[in-house]
Amino acid sequence: MSPESTGQNEHYISVYRRRFRAWRGDRPFWAGLFTMAGGLPIAYFPYADLHLGNMTLAMSTTAGAGSLIIGILLITLGFTMWFHHIVRVFAGVAAILLALISIPVANIGGFVIGFLLSLIGGALSVSWAPGVPQQDGEAQPQTGEAPAGERDPLAKDFPYEERPAGELQPAAVPQQQGPGFDPVAGSEAGGHRAG
Repeated sequence: MSPESTGQNEHYISVYRRRFRAWRGDRPFWAGLFTMAGGLPIAYFPYADLHLGNMTLAMSTTAGAGSLIIGILLITLGFTMWFHHIVRVFAGVAAILLALISIPVANIGGFVIGFLLSLIGGALSVSWAPGVPQQDGEAQPQTGEAPAGERDPLAKDFPYEERPAGELQPAAVPQQQGPGFDPVAGSEAGGHRAG
């Protein structure tokens, strides 16, 4: 009998799968995939011929070049969502607009298939947000508030101090020491000032 080591001899397919999963998690992967899948029927159908026995149906329209341009732009936007995800909102809005334009131009948006796929891909791209990496063993707060130990750096400029329960109360304001007390100078300046 020989002991088997599971840590050293990992299969290369599982390593590639883990790398692909990490790559896919850092970008709007499904948005790009739906957008590219929507661009294919929009670009293909105006140039396709349907054969029914000896009869050939040509689905080409007068706007075949427009369909091809819309389809190629949608495929390009899908790749942009994958490899340049900083502009994902622009790419999503452009994909939605091109999907809407494809209805009158490209055979009802690639017979509605390309229209729906591009619309879903654009909406997923606009709504995607990158995840926040977790600290070592710390759970991220579910609310939009900062953790209890952290304070807003601008909060020190405001005359509020924090109670132990997290409530804010006005800071103690120095009481006037007499009729001519100047709070800036911190001493009494007499009854009136010389002007």
